[in-house]
Amino acid sequence: MTRAWTFPLLLALSGAVVAAMLILAGSPVAATALLLAFLLPAAVSSPLIFPRPVPAREAQRRSAADGRPVVYWRPGCRYCIRLRIRLGRASRQLHWVDIWRDPDGAAAVRAANDGDETVPTVVVCGRAHTNPDPRWVRTQLPAAR
Repeated sequence: MTRAWTFPLLLALSGAVVAAMLILAGSPVAATALLLAFLLPAAVSSPLIFPRPVPAREAQRRSAADGRPVVYWRPGCRYCIRLRIRLGRASRQLHWVDIWRDPDGAAAVRAANDGDETVPTVVVCGRAHTNPDPRWVRTQLPAAR
């Protein structure tokens, strides 16, 4: 859990320190702009932008019942962030498994990727697809079929 927040917290803390130094130097406008420049990537790389993760077994069970894809991801992964942002609201229709929280999810990703923990790995109808195009993932949603 703490590993997922390390990078975003370091970004936010660094921005706060530099902004405080700029305020003390008499540049509150520059401090505000710089703080925002640090906080935006901190927010995007945090787990906050992703739907609530579910355990791998629960995601697989739900996927078998409703036909929705399962996405294995990890916080800080730029390709996962790209997938999440490009899917927009449609991302809530997927079952998201955080492989840093769920050892079964990490094992499923390693099994699908020759031992590597390459994410995002999207499982559709039992077939794994590593780092697929977000447009393709959108076509795999039940509403798109």
